[in-house]
Amino acid sequence: MLLGYLLGSIPFGVLLTRAFGAGDLRQIGSGNIGATNVLRTGRKGLAAATLLLDLAKGAAAVLIAGWLFDGYQIPAAAAVLLGHCYPVWLKFKGGKGVATLMGIVLALHWPIALVYALVWLGLLAVLRISSVAGMAAAISTPITAAVLGDFDAVFLLVALALIVLWKHRANVERLIQGNEPRIGANKDG
Repeated sequence: MLLGYLLGSIPFGVLLTRAFGAGDLRQIGSGNIGATNVLRTGRKGLAAATLLLDLAKGAAAVLIAGWLFDGYQIPAAAAVLLGHCYPVWLKFKGGKGVATLMGIVLALHWPIALVYALVWLGLLAVLRISSVAGMAAAISTPITAAVLGDFDAVFLLVALALIVLWKHRANVERLIQGNEPRIGANKDG
């Protein structure tokens, strides 16, 4: 669990934006450390790299746990998401967990990840609201696990989806108020 937490707590968005001269990500846009906020820097390549690295750390934690300590994939999955959302290095102010959760479900049960990706990308393409796409994708995970009969993962995925929803509470308020920014808009948020 400690290894999963530490892997999850690597703030790739912050590290990449600093390394490539885009400034302190926590002072840009929403202040979030994830790929959507990196996109607000105007650096699409850095946003894509952040997304892939955040996804990879979710998958890596689960796969490493399975390789080193078979049977500990579920605790590793929980720990890596908690590390991403609440990293010790950033005073426990981390990302929202959407890409990291994708990596987790990819490593746990790839068909769940396929549904996750379709929901996430489909809603993102249609609505262009990152928060809605991410929350809907997170909600899809325990439902898909139950439909596929992967009942061992359902409780974990409910818990992880709730964390993702909790991290999006400000987005939900903006959605209710009608001022949640869309991808490609100049509005900060």
